[in-house]
Amino acid sequence: MQSSPSLAKPSSQAVIASALVFVIAAATIVGALAFEHLGGYAACPLCLEQRYAYYFAVPASALALLLARGNAIGAARILLVLIALAFLANAGAGIYHAGVEWKWWAGPGECAGGFDLQWSEGGIVDTPLVRCDEASWRFFGLSFAGWNAVISAILAGLAAYGAAGRR
Repeated sequence: MQSSPSLAKPSSQAVIASALVFVIAAATIVGALAFEHLGGYAACPLCLEQRYAYYFAVPASALALLLARGNAIGAARILLVLIALAFLANAGAGIYHAGVEWKWWAGPGECAGGFDLQWSEGGIVDTPLVRCDEASWRFFGLSFAGWNAVISAILAGLAAYGAAGRR
């Protein structure tokens, strides 16, 4: 006898993928913010843009997890597809940024030293310049941008795995 859809077990594949994406994405963005605010590593414009996928994916994966646990698998899969696409694009952005750091290609103009001076009553305000073409930190040869590309690719794969679960 076949069980009715409302009594079917939630897709464990979507639940596990959503939970893993949530935990890894949240830990990654918290780590990036800790490096910036506690470690003193200022983020360049490209670094800040690469955070958008995480800002989207953390709440989206939490919602996907709730939907998958509540047996709304179709809606959870749609969210997981969107998360996978966001992280796939983010992996590309990380590769691009790492290439800029390795001087394989030029980065955007706002990362190479051009900026608007800000004025106050006392004169020029100290405007920090954070270059996109200089890696401020490396671990096993990869910069923050390189690690972002790796983590984003993993998260894209996890989200795609959750979205591609059995029907």
